[in-house]
Amino acid sequence: MKSKTRVIALFIAVAIIAAAGALLAPRASSAAELPGMKGSPDEEYYMIQFVSGVEYWFPVYAGFKEAGNHLGVKTFYSGTTEYDANKEVEVFDQILARNPKGILLSPITAEAFKEPIDRAIAQGVAVVTYASDSPESNRLGYITSDNVREGQYAARAIGNELKGQGKVMTLRNPGQTNHDIRIDTFRATIQAEFPNIELVADETSNQDPDRAYTAVMTVAQKHPDLGAIFMPEANTAMGASRAAVELGGGKAKIKIICCDVNTQILDMLKTGDVWGAINPDQGMQGYFGMLTLFTAAHPELVNPMNGKKAQGLNPVYIPYIDNGLTLVNADNADYFYVDKYAESLGYSSVQDMLGPGDPSKK
Repeated sequence: MKSKTRVIALFIAVAIIAAAGALLAPRASSAAELPGMKGSPDEEYYMIQFVSGVEYWFPVYAGFKEAGNHLGVKTFYSGTTEYDANKEVEVFDQILARNPKGILLSPITAEAFKEPIDRAIAQGVAVVTYASDSPESNRLGYITSDNVREGQYAARAIGNELKGQGKVMTLRNPGQTNHDIRIDTFRATIQAEFPNIELVADETSNQDPDRAYTAVMTVAQKHPDLGAIFMPEANTAMGASRAAVELGGGKAKIKIICCDVNTQILDMLKTGDVWGAINPDQGMQGYFGMLTLFTAAHPELVNPMNGKKAQGLNPVYIPYIDNGLTLVNADNADYFYVDKYAESLGYSSVQDMLGPGDPSKK
């Protein structure tokens, strides 16, 4: 009888503990449902970039917009169509005049945006950078795939593919901070880790496919055994690939490796006209860019152990978030078409995906 009583008592105790655990356990919920993690539908957040028609930015904004919808705030795609620092600063200033809640910015150069970013922060507008940075500014966060790692990854991929032997050239866009880092790191890594690979040229293309084509044809005349070319973005790769195909009599003679993808590059990867592309996870870049920006714009949500709140300062400062990267080649290229990505998110078109965010979509 005592044994039976003990069993019943034990059962009741376990039931009480289980019930208490269920009451105390955190409830799974989306970001928009968490206490405090919800903005006002009249809050405006802008994503600004240079050469806004470049495909690279589109999936970044899709992630930015998705996070904004979850948080219940307005999001907008903006930027300049020109590859011009002054023009991008003009767009930044125009948006700043609207006094938005926050700006996710890819500055074309670090120097051009130090003063505008500092001015925005002083005005009370949160600024987080992505893809490229202005590290001497007072920006509150930076999210990227790590430009140093991209250069290293590309160098090791092509160095191993060439089996540590041969000739390589680079094409660059001088003055664009993130691109300079990629090229400089690539060259340093080749020199340090592949001593039998010769770096024969470092030419300027400025994202112009025709300039890239001419540069490759000129260098190939001096070095007909040129084995590979690295460039920091996709537009240059299109011109370099055209030269490589001509030099190979219809088949790419030189291995082309770039950073970033677009529809043309993906098609070229599948036909073998481009060997590989180092591509950041753009959707993650935009999504976590928005979450970081929202937190920076709402410092009342956090109270980290840094004493900044007591000093009247914004306590949010995230110097670096790595959104990851992938080596895209013929085997996985199908996953990276932007129109397919837009469709997978439920948009009718890429243009629909680039439209303003809808706070009602949570």
